Amino acid sequence: QVQLVESGEGLVQAGGSLRLSCAASRLTFSSYAMGWFRQAPGKEREFVAAINWSGGSTRYADSVKGRFTISRDNAKNTVYLQMNSLKPEDTAVYYCAASFQKNAVVPLYSRYDYWGQGTQVTVSS
Repeated sequence: QVQLVESGEGLVQAGGSLRLSCAASRLTFSSYAMGWFRQAPGKEREFVAAINWSGGSTRYADSVKGRFTISRDNAKNTVYLQMNSLKPEDTAVYYCAASFQKNAVVPLYSRYDYWGQGTQVTVSS
């Protein structure tokens, strides 16, 4: 069974940084595009960033563009989300996801086939 395990959760002050990791197992990692989504209390899950199988194509939500960076290491079966200049509105549970459509960097959660359990990010003002 495919597993995606996020790590790196934490509590940081506004303006701080945090790096999330998502380790994948039981799948051919380099055959999947990867994405990060987040869900704040009382809100719908929203797209954050996506990266294609090779890392050559990325896409970001407007709200995080210029502050967050998605990257991947296919040798380690891991995708990362570097988050800088964090704001209180970035507070959410962050989920990584894998998509069979390895060249796609799409913002739609319905296009992803596997999901992690989520990791909490809290940004204090």
